[in-house]
Amino acid sequence: MKKIFLLLLILLMVSGCGSDDKESNSIGKDKLVIGIDESFAPMGFRNESGELVGFDVDLAKEAARRLGVAIEFKSIDWDKKEAEITSGNVDIIWNGCDITDEYKEYMIFSKPYMDNRQILMVKKGNPNEIQSEYDLAGKIVATQAGSNSEDYINNNESLKESFAAFKTYRNVQDGFKALTNGEYDVLIIDEIAARYEMILSPRTFEIIEATIGPVTEFGIGFRKDNVELRDKVQGVFDDMIRDGTAKKISEQWFQADLIKLKRK
Repeated sequence: MKKIFLLLLILLMVSGCGSDDKESNSIGKDKLVIGIDESFAPMGFRNESGELVGFDVDLAKEAARRLGVAIEFKSIDWDKKEAEITSGNVDIIWNGCDITDEYKEYMIFSKPYMDNRQILMVKKGNPNEIQSEYDLAGKIVATQAGSNSEDYINNNESLKESFAAFKTYRNVQDGFKALTNGEYDVLIIDEIAARYEMILSPRTFEIIEATIGPVTEFGIGFRKDNVELRDKVQGVFDDMIRDGTAKKISEQWFQADLIKLKRK
């Protein structure tokens, strides 16, 4: 009888440890699937070796490590992110995602962690002498499909009608290539992406210091019913800010601490 009692006690202890372990992983699942536009440098992109790298990629990997879960990055069409997140194909959108009223209709967000604005990019030498959005009349203007800047242009009919044409590109790399080939006169683009591309191609492009539309903030997006996951990711992100890890990752990619949240 004593042997049976001891066996039951051991089984209960093992079972309890397993339960605690799962709870320590904290999200009730073994893996987080994160949706990204894998050509959005420097937030998340493939390097020359085909490896997925980037600022948001590094932040997400560290957050997953602290949560004790595996992580899978899934490349998505940015214009279809609503379907990806609401269908459950991805758990999180973490890739330079603007916090906007439109996105809040189908996502909840972390605290904003970085400021973002849309600026203009042209070919080196600025052949059309563009200095602001008032110089876009008669020009072929392009921006990324599904972006905050596309919404801004579509909501400003008089501005849009002044363009010779308004086009969208699937991802920023397509946009850079099309601008190089003369398919567009000017890109409206995230400042972060534009400045990183200038490091890589300083003789190809030129940035016009003009803010297009409102300045926005980047946040981590979750399904509306996934408040618990949002809060747990926010918790480890707050820890990353407090202990300086987020600052270190920012400095590796931008040579500056661009993290928005204050350290406590």
